[in-house]
Amino acid sequence: MKNVLVIYYSQSGQLESIARNIAKPFLNSEDINVVFYEIQMERNFPFPWNKAAFFDAFPESFLQIPSLLKPIPTEILNTKFDLVLLNFQVWYLTPSIPVNSFLKSKEAKIILNSTPVVTINGSRNMWVIAQEKVKVLLKLNNAQLKGNIALVDRAGNLISVITIVEWMFSGIKKKYLGIFPLPGVSEKDILDAEKFGEVILSELNENNLDELQQKLVEIDAVKISSYLVSVDKTANKIFNKWSNFIYNRKQTRKFWLKVFNIYLLLAIWLISPIVYILHVVLYPFNINKIKKETIYYQGVN
Repeated sequence: MKNVLVIYYSQSGQLESIARNIAKPFLNSEDINVVFYEIQMERNFPFPWNKAAFFDAFPESFLQIPSLLKPIPTEILNTKFDLVLLNFQVWYLTPSIPVNSFLKSKEAKIILNSTPVVTINGSRNMWVIAQEKVKVLLKLNNAQLKGNIALVDRAGNLISVITIVEWMFSGIKKKYLGIFPLPGVSEKDILDAEKFGEVILSELNENNLDELQQKLVEIDAVKISSYLVSVDKTANKIFNKWSNFIYNRKQTRKFWLKVFNIYLLLAIWLISPIVYILHVVLYPFNINKIKKETIYYQGVN
């Protein structure tokens, strides 16, 4: 009997659906004991979000400052797991505060020590640098990253900004104005994610997790957009300056968060299209670099 732990934190329920669909093959196996752990915060985050709370989460999200967790069940701490499926969302180009808080906890060091891990993220579109940050935390916990799956909103960048924001602030997953696509990871992609679980289960049973990521990539578990990688990197540099500046302005924090809100709108609607045009123009000159980056971000090293 092998033990598998499924970790997630989900506000809308989307990430939980992803986690449970990928875990389905494990639940159907008599040789696997599956334990689900939903991260619980001492101070929970609202859903739907309100504007003040959404932007107030920015500095601590990006700076990866942990918050207090509710106690993790003793059953989990006392079990040696053969595999952990770590599901996470991306907040401000960084693993969400709940997942970051878990990964920085003393309990995570116990659970993840010398344990194979598959990371699974459900995000709007930019996730590669957040995954790099997760890699760092996994190494600090002596975990063994064996696989990665990235499920994203397939709508165009600017369209998904509109639909995701509407969903986050209304709490209702619907076609905005009746004409925009549904926000988030598509229901088809969520249901089809079971195929990833089948591959993971097969490799686990064969004790061959070192070959896992290659097989996941072959069935489209990770797709890379060189344009979004470029935006992700640039935005991380900018967010680093903003987050540190705002975090150190205790007395005027609310004011500067409002300024950041305005800046973010300008960056999305004015700067982002310019970056896209430059990316297209310079693409032929960067093709070798892009190929190397694609191979790297599809991997787990």
